[in-house]
Amino acid sequence: MQDGTLLAALDLGSNSFRLEIGRYQAGHIERVEYLKETVRLGAGLDEHKVLSAAAMERGWACLARFGERLRTFERRQVRAVATQTLREARNRDQFLSRAQQLLGFPIDVIAGHEEARLIYQGVTHLLPHSDERRLVVDIGGRSTEIILGQGYRPQRMESYGLGSVAWSTRYFPGGRVTPTAMRQAVVAATAVLDEALEVFVPGSWDTVYASSGTAGALADMLGLAGYPPGVITREGIDWIADRLVRAGHVDAVRLEGLKDDRRPVLAGGLSVMLALFELFGWQVVHRAQGALRQGALYDLIDRASDQTDVRERTVRWLAQKFAVDAAQAQRVQRVAIALFEQVATPDPRNGRYSQKLAWAAQLHEIGAHISHSSAHRHGAYILDHVDAPGFSLPELHRMSLLVLGQRGKLRKMEPYFDDELFVKQLLCLRLAVLLCHARKDPDIGALRLQYTPRHFRLVTVPGWANQYPQSAWLIQEEVDAWSKTPWRLSASLR
Repeated sequence: MQDGTLLAALDLGSNSFRLEIGRYQAGHIERVEYLKETVRLGAGLDEHKVLSAAAMERGWACLARFGERLRTFERRQVRAVATQTLREARNRDQFLSRAQQLLGFPIDVIAGHEEARLIYQGVTHLLPHSDERRLVVDIGGRSTEIILGQGYRPQRMESYGLGSVAWSTRYFPGGRVTPTAMRQAVVAATAVLDEALEVFVPGSWDTVYASSGTAGALADMLGLAGYPPGVITREGIDWIADRLVRAGHVDAVRLEGLKDDRRPVLAGGLSVMLALFELFGWQVVHRAQGALRQGALYDLIDRASDQTDVRERTVRWLAQKFAVDAAQAQRVQRVAIALFEQVATPDPRNGRYSQKLAWAAQLHEIGAHISHSSAHRHGAYILDHVDAPGFSLPELHRMSLLVLGQRGKLRKMEPYFDDELFVKQLLCLRLAVLLCHARKDPDIGALRLQYTPRHFRLVTVPGWANQYPQSAWLIQEEVDAWSKTPWRLSASLR
């Protein structure tokens, strides 16, 4: 990546949407601009996990404004990530369809572990380089992430389903704060977080850091009240809790440094922080300057190179974990990419698309250790449910669909036949799998795949069909399979 390149990261959180723009310079990112809007998307999620129309409108309006600011950016310069609210929302596709249109860029809904990884990257890149063991805590609107790591490498990551918006709505409705409500909120948060003690054993870290809105608000209020700056202490949060309970309502409490947009979710965020202090026995937590959006910025730098793209490492790790035949995976990948390049529409983004096809090819046998005959089904299930650092949920699902569709009847792929790019990827992967059926390198130079709208044609050199009769028979079977779809595959096997 060239020095001076502008990069942008958007964090579509449950409480706020944030846009961070930075300039890449000698391996670091210098802030150029930071925009934040309190959208309260999470507050619009009802008991049936459906986003309200009002909440979606607030989100769309914000993203339209952010989109105007990013109009001169290219796709490779922008990463937009959505977290817990959109992970839960049953109508998220409705929101995302319009949101991506207004923003002008894709929005990745990321899993909890991926959110935790990006948070850790954001926090550690804004701290002095050190070998200290760091525990990072991020209380968001509807989820709380805890990460243990050393240097820039996270070692353990977990995401828990509680946060400032969720707990404020549930235990402090209308902003009312009573001693009983505060105790109930802390006890409930402790119950959710209790299992964290088994993952994050006290004594396994040197310093605790807290990032994002709740931590920043608490640290600001305590600093202005005379407590040590830049830290959150047990004595300090007890003092804030006492002031809040005495006031009886979030609008009635008077605390210097408390911003109006933080008031509605203060009690919920505070109760989660109190639970964490009690559970782990902390006395002091350091405020972190970095957060999810900074992690997404540094992830853009990594994605610019295959050597540092965490997704490449994840694919290799999954292949090793599930004992994939590496030689066969590479063989299928080479053939699938060679075929795809013959039918891909000229577009600067095709490199990214072929990269994802390559990953699906590398993992196409990931389910074979469970069942050989149903490997494609098991592989798809694994990809839809595995914690895969670097990947968004839609990326994983698309790979799972390719793995599922690599063989067998095409009827299961019917919902996706309107997506030309997906069909091209799918057909190329299916052809690659059958051409490599003998687990030997096929003569790919003897094959030519052609494409006209909704019609693929595979042509071979003279003598190929006689030399590879089994492959020729499998291709004819594949021609028959596609004849039952809105797409057509024909073959001139000579």
